[in-house]
Amino acid sequence: MIRPMLATDVPDVLALLTWMDDSPEREVFSPDARDPRELQSECEDNLCLVDVEDEGVLAYCALSPFRDGMVLEGPISDGGHLRPLLRRALSHSDGLPVYAFAARDNLPVRAALEASGFAPMHTTDFYSAPLARLTEQACAPAGTRIARKLPLGAYRELFKSSEDAWAGRLNWTPEQFDEHFARDDVRLVALLRGDQPLGFAELEFCPEDARADVTYVAVHPAERGQGYGLKLLALAAAEADTHPEVRTLRVRAHDHMKPARALYARAGFTHCRSIVTYMRDGDEDV
Repeated sequence: MIRPMLATDVPDVLALLTWMDDSPEREVFSPDARDPRELQSECEDNLCLVDVEDEGVLAYCALSPFRDGMVLEGPISDGGHLRPLLRRALSHSDGLPVYAFAARDNLPVRAALEASGFAPMHTTDFYSAPLARLTEQACAPAGTRIARKLPLGAYRELFKSSEDAWAGRLNWTPEQFDEHFARDDVRLVALLRGDQPLGFAELEFCPEDARADVTYVAVHPAERGQGYGLKLLALAAAEADTHPEVRTLRVRAHDHMKPARALYARAGFTHCRSIVTYMRDGDEDV
């Protein structure tokens, strides 16, 4: 039976999340919380559905606002009915586009998404490397200096010039920009020539997983080909190394980002996971 999630379902949904966490090929976009109280709070403002049989909750999915539409959490299923669960969720999408994210090897969920009208947009590959392999080159090249802050205008210009799709940050207010970089788990390392930014690397720390993620690395097009990308990765690793619990650095690249992939290979990163991004157009019939 497919129905809205109840407070009494929280333990079963947590068990499903743990089941998903146990195998990388089961991965989908899912709630961050792994604590009953936090999970219940996180789900309160979303449309959360479960597929329930006598043995408990077998599948879960949810819809929440995202970009120009909605994002699907899940579906996560250990024996549940994926396609009916998706149909029920999509009936609440209000004609908006719906995004979904699934591990490349999560074939049952990918098949259910595609049967429900989702089309793959791109694959994002993730690569990791031990910090010790990267930090040896953590110094500023001749004629440059290291900075750990950038003015909002310079940050925006590097984003624009690097042709990235992360356009939401271009609309940040000064207050949003300052709030983001005031977070304890966020760092920025930039290379400057005089007062001119050449590029930057932005990090987020994930101490529970003993890693730091490079959420973005950018080099101005006029400055490419001089090794600044490698230097920024080394500087990011050195910044991550200031946290004793962090052991690895992780980076990512979409399937069309060939220069980034080549950069990561030169730096010694190895592939560790792949996620497929899907979108279902809002005009699709449910």
